[in-house]
Amino acid sequence: MEAAVETPEGARPPAHARPALRHWALVAAGCGTVIAGALAASPAAGSTGPAGPSGPVVRAVGDTDAPDPAKIRLPLDCGPFPVKLALRVSASFDGRPFTVAAAHCAADNGTPPDGAYLLGAGPDGRPVIQGVLVRPEEGLTVTEIRLRSDGTITGRAKGYSTPDIPHCCPDLTVTLTWTRHAGQWTRTETKTPTATT
Repeated sequence: MEAAVETPEGARPPAHARPALRHWALVAAGCGTVIAGALAASPAAGSTGPAGPSGPVVRAVGDTDAPDPAKIRLPLDCGPFPVKLALRVSASFDGRPFTVAAAHCAADNGTPPDGAYLLGAGPDGRPVIQGVLVRPEEGLTVTEIRLRSDGTITGRAKGYSTPDIPHCCPDLTVTLTWTRHAGQWTRTETKTPTATT
């Protein structure tokens, strides 16, 4: 899994989702209660699928055997706030352990955007970023990452349909798929309105 994962050029985030991460940290207090309730109702999840009979073999591995996100500086500009790991899923792909990690700035309240990264082991055994699955500038909150037995990575995130949507209340569910072809990763996504009650 050595190829970098890049966001398609045509998938530009809405204007409200592109400010610097420090901006998110400073305005976080505005909608913390709403987001806390939403996350409690829909917690992040991660899982691995069983290995298939042919093709690349993906197996679940223990966190101690896979690259540890805590041992690498993730490319998040959080100003005075620490980086918080939102979710982590580890697996072995054809015998090589890797980790998918989603993280954001640990602001006191609010919903700072996530970055999601594919981590592998470097020559010295320390974790290295082998691909960027989700850029923080996209303004997405990653809620689920799954690793399928065929080597495909799938995920779900919350996002915004227009710049007019309040930062506290994402109105889109984004279904994400990363598929590897000839050593390169391709991302596809589907956006659907979030059901309201």
